[in-house]
Amino acid sequence: MYGNPMFDCGGGAEIRAHCRQLATVVRVSGELDASNIERATAYTRRFIIAEKPFVLDLSDVTSFAEDAVSLLFTIDDVCAAAGVQWSMVASRPVAQALYNLGIEFESAGSVPEALNGFADAMVARRQLLPLLTKTA
Repeated sequence: MYGNPMFDCGGGAEIRAHCRQLATVVRVSGELDASNIERATAYTRRFIIAEKPFVLDLSDVTSFAEDAVSLLFTIDDVCAAAGVQWSMVASRPVAQALYNLGIEFESAGSVPEALNGFADAMVARRQLLPLLTKTA
């Protein structure tokens, strides 16, 4: 098998990871619930790499149970521990579940929008470097 295979989490959820120049993108599709959230979380967190931004693309998630929110908290904790900036692309069911629970995470409207945000942040950091290295 060649290419980038999908990982079947069971319960109708699948995951595919892509390593891009600006960030690692993990795309989850299908239904996330109590039956598959542990497998999805364990598989997804493998792709959080130090010094590389992370995008969790949930735009193809068709059902997002309250139990699945643990995935987002785990990703947030692992990224914070690794010093990695991350963003989420939420489908309507994900956004609705988060709204119902009163939970907010940084999100983007699409993967390209998230990648552009990371690129803009990188440019801003690079513009600060000459200022930090100048001496009086």
